[in-house]
Amino acid sequence: MSAVTNVSVNVERPPPAARGWPLPRIIGYALMGFWICACVGLIAYLASVWNPEFNAKYAPAYLSGIGVTLTLSVISIILGALLSIPIAYARMSRNLILSGLAYGYVYFFRGTPLIAQAFLFYYGSGSLSPQLKALGLWEFFREAWYCALLAFSLNTAAYQAEILRGAIESVPKGQWEGAASLGLHRLQTLWKIILPQALIVAMRPYGNEIILMLKGSAVAALITVYDLMGQTRLAYARSFDFQSYVWAGLIYFALVQTLSSVIDFIERWLTRHLVR
Repeated sequence: MSAVTNVSVNVERPPPAARGWPLPRIIGYALMGFWICACVGLIAYLASVWNPEFNAKYAPAYLSGIGVTLTLSVISIILGALLSIPIAYARMSRNLILSGLAYGYVYFFRGTPLIAQAFLFYYGSGSLSPQLKALGLWEFFREAWYCALLAFSLNTAAYQAEILRGAIESVPKGQWEGAASLGLHRLQTLWKIILPQALIVAMRPYGNEIILMLKGSAVAALITVYDLMGQTRLAYARSFDFQSYVWAGLIYFALVQTLSSVIDFIERWLTRHLVR
């Protein structure tokens, strides 16, 4: 018959529940009250200035602007993702010339404002119209939409290249060595082993970049592209009604929150095997 040994175990009790009104709780309630008041005030303002004629007149223009904004953002993100792959490869290259050119590209587009880049392509190309006409490129650069697309694609490519480079370099080098010991080619290793792990690391920064690009696309309105912000400026110029900007802000907020929820869902799906 086995003997049972009584062992005394010291179990730490959980800390007592906080009582009273400590400073963090006061700040939390104050911020919550502020946002509740702000939401109530916004709803009251929109109710007081509700104008069926304004909504009927400019709602189709807002829908058209949303389509332009989403189209411009999606195409820019896709083109930027395609461009970021060779740029990230060049950044990690041991060739000093190749890595230097890639570094200069990333340094320029990350170090200058997006609005300056859009102005550079749209207004700057006008001074080079004879040369562009000789090359057959004037039909492209004369359109504000194409200039905005080019500026946004090159800008986000620089950011995505750094995200991709950092994610790939975060994967332990032992993964490369293990794949090489199995006889896998470097491209096979990159595609089947490194990138799946790097994607998990890069998902959150990629999501932030997509959201920033969606919000930054409002810059296109300054070079006569009638996206959501462009239609908003046009509606305000014709009606002098401030609610045009309020509605634009709410639409941008809804788009960003929807996109953020989609990104969170994708991230949870990719990391479902890590949840215990």
